[in-house]
Amino acid sequence: MTLNLIKLAVGAESIKDMQDWVRTRIKEAKAKGLPRRHVHITRMTPKRDEELLDGGSLYWVIKGQIACREKLVAIEPFRDKAGVGRCRLVLEPKVIPVLPRPMRPFQGWRYLSVDDAREAPSRIARTRSALAARLQSIAGLFSSRRSALRRFSRSVKD
Repeated sequence: MTLNLIKLAVGAESIKDMQDWVRTRIKEAKAKGLPRRHVHITRMTPKRDEELLDGGSLYWVIKGQIACREKLVAIEPFRDKAGVGRCRLVLEPKVIPVLPRPMRPFQGWRYLSVDDAREAPSRIARTRSALAARLQSIAGLFSSRRSALRRFSRSVKD
């Protein structure tokens, strides 16, 4: 079963910032002779790597909204120079915008189920249809009042 990760994009103000950041990281890697891939290093290594690599993505939270995602390509645990365990999240260097959804701040990364990732569009659709119904009822009130006003105006003129 596919699983996703979610993480705060600290310092990013918009999806364009994320796209620029990824572009810059790819250019830097190319200049150093490294493979053209976007890598995000994190302290904790996800334990559910098989599910994550089965079509999962890293969803980015920008300014309190789940805003975009990048497909996970690989998970590479390693030790840094100080001997501290770390993890490279290797991502496809393509930032994909998603329907925004509010998300409270948190530390590190979290697992995000496929159902939770899809929840935003259905919630937005429900909200949109509720707003449309409300607007129609308001429009109906105005048109019935407008008709009543016209009848009243005619009766006063006569």
